[in-house]
Amino acid sequence: MANKISYYTKKGLENLISELNNLKTAGRAQISRQLEEARSKGDLSENAEYDAAKDAQAMLEMKIAKLEDIIANARILNEKEIDNSKVSILTKVKIRNLKNNKEFLYTLVAEKEADLASGKISVTSPIGKGLLGKKKGDEANIDVPSGKLNFKILDITI
Repeated sequence: MANKISYYTKKGLENLISELNNLKTAGRAQISRQLEEARSKGDLSENAEYDAAKDAQAMLEMKIAKLEDIIANARILNEKEIDNSKVSILTKVKIRNLKNNKEFLYTLVAEKEADLASGKISVTSPIGKGLLGKKKGDEANIDVPSGKLNFKILDITI
């Protein structure tokens, strides 16, 4: 697995650890039950249920390994150390779409913490990448799958 350092809020990292613990306990227990049930149905060489359960087990173990890698390389950001003179991870940025004049307020977060409904966008998303490093008053011309978006940075806070 890649050793890519990611930055999280304390709550975001706690959520990842909770998800990992759930997968290791409840997830593995569920797969174990599925395997046991499939084994009870006889010949394993022609048992599609057993094959499906083994596939599900492999997927679960891959997900666990990926989460363990993410957590091992996670760092908690101290909000007091964040420079809000420019857009960076964990800053809140108020922007105006220059085409339709609509304003948006986003918090830039790690990919696993992104939740557009609550105004959290990933620093790895096209908009997140396009806003990183910009200062108040700057314009950001961002290529997105549907075309090009033009934003003006109105404010940056923590």
